[in-house]
Amino acid sequence: MNNLKIGIPKGSLEKATIELFRKSGWNILTSSRSYFPSIDDSELSCALVRAQEMPRFVENGTLDLALTGKDWILENESDVIVVDNLVYSKATAKPARWVLVVKDDSPIKKIEDLQGKKIYTELVNFTKKYFKDKNIDVDVEFSWGATEGKVVEGLADAIVEVTETGSTIRAHGLKIIHELLETNTQLIANKNCFQDPWKQDKIKQIALLLKGALQAEGMVGLKLNVSKENLDNVIKVLPSLNAPTVAHLYNSEWCSVETVISESKVRELVPRLLKEGAEGIIEYSLNKII
Repeated sequence: MNNLKIGIPKGSLEKATIELFRKSGWNILTSSRSYFPSIDDSELSCALVRAQEMPRFVENGTLDLALTGKDWILENESDVIVVDNLVYSKATAKPARWVLVVKDDSPIKKIEDLQGKKIYTELVNFTKKYFKDKNIDVDVEFSWGATEGKVVEGLADAIVEVTETGSTIRAHGLKIIHELLETNTQLIANKNCFQDPWKQDKIKQIALLLKGALQAEGMVGLKLNVSKENLDNVIKVLPSLNAPTVAHLYNSEWCSVETVISESKVRELVPRLLKEGAEGIIEYSLNKII
């Protein structure tokens, strides 16, 4: 039987990834006693792996397919195929950023001021290369965690840390002075595995449905009835991805209108639709938009 081995990122992205697969049509069940979750597809098997290590396991063929950050692909200089970009996270739908951070009262104002200084980060190889390319001589050390504390306590002149909103950085009395990298989750595949026709088709199926689930984030379906007399007025105030679907109701002077819109617009849109003559308005959630 054909089988595709998928790496699920263990840690902060674990729940978000499992939820994304659920919306895409696959149910993954984890256990605290196992690093190998079950999945309701006999053609797939899963392994929980830290995102930092994922590119290495995909490159050497231990895994066929995985989700990991662009940052860790660059950090490991991994030779893998990037199948698709998937912008999702544990907190926001924004890509995360690796930023250069110093204390609020630090004399360091710009990146060049770090000449001869010490930096702590988890992203060591990328950071070293980044500063080398800019001809700035810095001492880059690996941080095992609690990275913000190292600059707060004076153990480092600066840190390179990942953030989505910057709120944790500000809460520690720190400030961002430079952005090194914008990163997001990427679906990556082993190069040899991608040459296998069956595996390539299965990977493309997974990529299509994951992308469809992400495109449905924050979107809802809206369905309503309106008389033909008021149809043009309703259509004018109704946003949609393309154009609303209009169906004439049998033996009636009324129409059914259906569209897909941003969920954030619904609360302001519904009163306007009612004012223009819409009735029977139904809002429903979406799993995928393809």
